[in-house]
Amino acid sequence: MRYNVGRAGFRLINLRRVPNPFDPCDTYGMSQMIRILGVDPGLRHTGWGVITLDGPRLGWIAHGVINPAPDSDMADRLASLVADLRAVVAAHAPDEAAVEETFVNVNPKSTLLLGQARGAAMASLAAAGLKVHEYATRKVKQSIVGTGTADKTQVAFMVRRLLPKAGDVSSDAADALAVAICAAHHRPVAGQRRLA
Repeated sequence: MRYNVGRAGFRLINLRRVPNPFDPCDTYGMSQMIRILGVDPGLRHTGWGVITLDGPRLGWIAHGVINPAPDSDMADRLASLVADLRAVVAAHAPDEAAVEETFVNVNPKSTLLLGQARGAAMASLAAAGLKVHEYATRKVKQSIVGTGTADKTQVAFMVRRLLPKAGDVSSDAADALAVAICAAHHRPVAGQRRLA
């Protein structure tokens, strides 16, 4: 507000605020909330978690674990993983997704099997029209705990602290929620422009 001098003396003029494209924290009354689906792929247990990001605030929506039948063959397990991930996407309508990168084990066969589950998860998410981000395990841990060498109990503890409404979370679901939180932390800020 400012005062403008006219013939009748002082009168109050209500100035409309113009959005500043370099102010990433200001949403001007419009919600910028998005939903992020995090996935921690595996052939036996695939954790998933959906969170919201509204400005700097995180919120919990849902989480769970996909458990394909362990006695079925590889193709059926991957098909089950794809079908269940599609159901999660249909139920919670995320705006984007994040998947943890494959951790390279000493055993190359285990790494290859895990890579197949990860590929099936990424393909099903991309086929659903989601932008899929990938994050290394070390980067996820660093985003959540502050160190890339944190163990699963530390990650689960911090996930419960950051998302208290999630309640008790299994390790697979906690890892998936951690991936979603990592994606939220590394997401470009809405309205931010690069300076030349």
